[in-house]
Amino acid sequence: MLFASVLVAAALGCALVSGFLLGFAVVVMPGLSTMDDHAFIRAFQVTDRVIQNRQPVFTLVWVGSVLAVLAAPVLGLGELDGGRGVLLVVAALVYLLGVQVPTAAVNISLNNAIQAVDVDTLNASQAWAAREQFEPRWNRWNAVRMAFGTLATLGLLVVLLWR
Repeated sequence: MLFASVLVAAALGCALVSGFLLGFAVVVMPGLSTMDDHAFIRAFQVTDRVIQNRQPVFTLVWVGSVLAVLAAPVLGLGELDGGRGVLLVVAALVYLLGVQVPTAAVNISLNNAIQAVDVDTLNASQAWAAREQFEPRWNRWNAVRMAFGTLATLGLLVVLLWR
């Protein structure tokens, strides 16, 4: 019973995080991309600040997904046969290495760099350069995170739940 609950929590957590990343990929960033450079930087700073200030629901979902994904393979050792156990470990690795590692290694670093920019002191070419150093790389890695999160959710964890 505990394992089943944790597996559901892991699948739900991965799905919610992937949905959050999808929302950024298809709504937030395309919307911000229509803004001039100064407005883009300021808008991203404001949006990211909500997350960095540990918005409680976001924090619960993000951290909870990691904890559930880490706990599920441990609890599943005695519950699953060999093939399903391997599938669960692969799902956990796909999520952790494909979503969480890039988040920590790339996206958070980019977020912190753009947060450090004082928009009010930038001329037009400096604002363009700051945006250019941030936006394409952030979007590329967000797409990577979204794809791996979706793979972990749909391709693996949901398969385990349906069996």
